[in-house]
Amino acid sequence: MRTSSSRPSISPQALAASGWNQRALLYQMIKRDVLGRYRGSALGVVWSLAHPILMLIVYTFVFSVVFTTRWPGVATDSRLNFAIILFAGMIVFGIFSECILRAPAIIVSQPNFVKKVVFPLEIMAWTTLGASLFHAGISLCVLILLILLVKGGLPLTAVFLPVVLLPLLCLTLGLTWFFSALGVYVRDVNQILGVAITAIMFLSPLFYPSSALPEDLRWLSAVNPVAFSIEQTRDVLIFGKLPNWTLLAQYTVAAATTMWLGFAWFQKTRRGFADVL
Repeated sequence: MRTSSSRPSISPQALAASGWNQRALLYQMIKRDVLGRYRGSALGVVWSLAHPILMLIVYTFVFSVVFTTRWPGVATDSRLNFAIILFAGMIVFGIFSECILRAPAIIVSQPNFVKKVVFPLEIMAWTTLGASLFHAGISLCVLILLILLVKGGLPLTAVFLPVVLLPLLCLTLGLTWFFSALGVYVRDVNQILGVAITAIMFLSPLFYPSSALPEDLRWLSAVNPVAFSIEQTRDVLIFGKLPNWTLLAQYTVAAATTMWLGFAWFQKTRRGFADVL
């Protein structure tokens, strides 16, 4: 048990233990987060299924009918194929965007937890990621069902989906720790992230293939934190392609480093949370 005088550890072991050792509490926190989001609404948790489907219908109409976006090798007259490709990207981007947009407020909105010396504040980021994965899991079930109906089955490469998503989860967790701590001291970060996430959304290969970018702007995909995961998810889940193991290894190293740096920043700055709040 940590005391007020102890120094929070920033070791990789402490990072791993931050989620595992508090898994029972983490489960309850995720459950509380998911149920609390829909408390008072008529449909309740059903909205976690209805919302992505409604957004999928809107985006599919706008980008396949109005702007007539096409993917190489995909039938130009099939809006269902476009919907599948779009939905896969939306799920991946949704995990990232939900956590980052919520990050600046997850500590600020819980001052009572901050003032409890023994409460493991670091699991707040895990909770945000877990709630995001719950909603993504529901959407993924809908996507798989849609693929089965349209294509008749999943490609064998679908087994690599956890492998290509794991680095994104590490990256997202690290950035959530970083921005949750920064949000305590700089309240404007919430507004900045709102603009940044919108820019990342339109610069990601969500509504168009990365090949649609002009040659001199292809570097945007290289620096985009979610572009690689979006494309790799589509490759293994829809197009039946193996992951790009070289780029995946590089992305994994960068994501793991970001996760540890975010955790270290959180642990180093947390001692001042109570004074600010």
